[in-house]
Amino acid sequence: MITAWALVRFTHVIFAMAWVGGQLTLSLLLIPLLQRKLSPELAASVRTSFGKTFGIYTLALFLPLQVATGIALAMHAGVTWASLLQPGYGRTLLAKLAVFALVLVISGIHGYLQGTGRKQAARSLALASLIGSVVIVLLAVALASH
Repeated sequence: MITAWALVRFTHVIFAMAWVGGQLTLSLLLIPLLQRKLSPELAASVRTSFGKTFGIYTLALFLPLQVATGIALAMHAGVTWASLLQPGYGRTLLAKLAVFALVLVISGIHGYLQGTGRKQAARSLALASLIGSVVIVLLAVALASH
């Protein structure tokens, strides 16, 4: 049976998929294809346009829904500030939240560096953000097994 809480969890998961999947698609498929098929100038323009659009969707849609549904799910599960320090589910959730916050900071710095023309540093942070996002998914899977 599909309950309201199942829909909240579905929303949380589907937007996490969109966020991490978008990063993976850009990094593993789109950028290499652009580099092979387009001039360097056009490839850079498409990457920049995709990045800006993805950033807008992330800030306006993905993150607000992730945060709202995450808080709702945690409250529904009875998570408290104190329980975040307990072994098992609490510490795993705390680790997920810490990595999520770190990825948000890294992503913000990446966007700033990209916008100010510091492409090499921005690329390094893009990779760090992608790795962090994959770690978030790993921690989410660990939470599901608790």
